[in-house]
Amino acid sequence: MDNQEFLMVVGNSFKKFLETGSRSNEKLKILHGAIAKDLKERLGNGYWVQSLGVGSGKEMKIDGRYIDKAVDITILKGVKPIAGIGVKFVMQNYSQNSNNYFENMLGETANIRCANIPYFQIFIIPDKLPYYKNDGTIQKWEEFTAHNSAKYMTLSKDDIQTSIHTPTKTLLFVIHLPEIEEEIKDKNEYVSYYSEQENMCVCESQAEYGQFSSAVIYNDYEDFAEKVAHYIHFL
Repeated sequence: MDNQEFLMVVGNSFKKFLETGSRSNEKLKILHGAIAKDLKERLGNGYWVQSLGVGSGKEMKIDGRYIDKAVDITILKGVKPIAGIGVKFVMQNYSQNSNNYFENMLGETANIRCANIPYFQIFIIPDKLPYYKNDGTIQKWEEFTAHNSAKYMTLSKDDIQTSIHTPTKTLLFVIHLPEIEEEIKDKNEYVSYYSEQENMCVCESQAEYGQFSSAVIYNDYEDFAEKVAHYIHFL
């Protein structure tokens, strides 16, 4: 799967989100399943990948240092889990949860990596997304700015050998959805607008956040997947 194919999968996951809502895992089956299948192809014989959308269609639990964790994508060699990947695709109300997303990522990474299992992370977010009030009206439009990316910039400079809370490798992928060319007031109008787009093109954001160091890969799924497969092959 190259970057363009990855963007198509992300777009299909977004469309499924519009159809089924935030509580459904149908959008995850598309996204997690495609990544899992791609990694299986890259890893080759002797490796198995378990996630929503592939195999038994279920997440697998990995024995963490402190608690067992259901992992989005688990890589196995034979029957032994040897690596995990956490995937997060944020589509709305980012600012109220932005610190929680990051702190939870650090915590789950430390739990798995302290059990001597490599753990990778994928974080996907539009460069512009709606922030809804409780009644579904749009309170504001949020942007993923350099301020939001600063913690990932710091993360990118971590030494993964000594920083056990840092993922073995992180993919930060910021996407750009087609511009909305009419006034949108609430969630229903937002869903309707994008649902009616016949050839909706999801592309990479052109936002500049600076130069990330080696622990974080920005907007390059191919590079991330190659590095994940390379790392796993040498376990």
